[in-house]
Amino acid sequence: MSPSEVAAGPKVRTRGGLQIGLLVVAALVAAAGAACIGRYQIDIGTLLRVLGSRVFPIEHTWPETVETVLFEVRLPRIAISMLIGAALSASGVTFQGIFRNPLVSPFILGVSGGAGFGAAVAILLDSGSLGIQLSAFSFGALAVVIAVLLSRAYSSNPTLVLVLSGIITGGIFTALLGLLKYSADPEDKLPVIEFWLLGSLSASRASVLLRLAVVVLPALLLVMALRWRLNLLVFGDETAKSLGVNVTLERFIHIALGTLLASASVAVCGIVGWVGLVVPHLARLLVGPDHVRLVPVSLLLGAIFLLAVDTVARTLTAAEIPLGIVTALLGAPVFAILLRRGERSWM
Repeated sequence: MSPSEVAAGPKVRTRGGLQIGLLVVAALVAAAGAACIGRYQIDIGTLLRVLGSRVFPIEHTWPETVETVLFEVRLPRIAISMLIGAALSASGVTFQGIFRNPLVSPFILGVSGGAGFGAAVAILLDSGSLGIQLSAFSFGALAVVIAVLLSRAYSSNPTLVLVLSGIITGGIFTALLGLLKYSADPEDKLPVIEFWLLGSLSASRASVLLRLAVVVLPALLLVMALRWRLNLLVFGDETAKSLGVNVTLERFIHIALGTLLASASVAVCGIVGWVGLVVPHLARLLVGPDHVRLVPVSLLLGAIFLLAVDTVARTLTAAEIPLGIVTALLGAPVFAILLRRGERSWM
């Protein structure tokens, strides 16, 4: 048990556990609803029987199409959307804790620019979906590494310089991405690049889920295990050092975890904004600024939020709406409301 949990008292811990339990139930209900909704409708009874047949000897009274739709398309997509939602939210709350600023997003150090450039390079080279994901992940992580190295060239405020270095790095990669788009075939490659940049989970399959889970799940577990350490960084460098904290090492570990989560997410679904910015704010309104409760609540809310957004994106119209458009249309007004109501819950 962390020091903040001990200090919180049994009533606070019980309330926090109840909130997390309710969010877990809400996530399961949202997943079941998403599995039933789509162009091929599946009723909840059939869904439960099909899932139960994998464990219990239940007679198959449903068409084979139902199992194909569920196990090859919808369930992998649901799992991927929830993993990415949790990853982006965890990355957002981590970076907000590191920089002690609730307006920080997971892309503050140039991940989106680097990942977009990497994806565009892979698309121009006809590298396939796996090549696009690997290239986007690699260049997203590379952008953050460059930003961190660039910040070390200056001796002034390390937090401010790191943010400015991220802006510089992201701007350079965004410019390079623009150059690639300018030189791409406007009838063949350019539409593919633009569609990827807008974000989508239409290519979600079991193999993609496996690759994503291998990276994201260990990182999420580490973020959960180290979440109470973020409370120490929030006090400021001088106070944290007086408590015996190696601020440089702590900041490096959390930046690495946040970058890993953001890069892996962007590599799979493209650039999907607002999740890592809005969800931590909503979580703060529910449980306050203590990261011991804030991080798990953010993870669960992020999973539910992105699953709901993806369900809307694939079912609202005949043609699937890019994920980034829906998150922006929903996230921007929600964030405006949260800014009005949540100022007292900021760190």
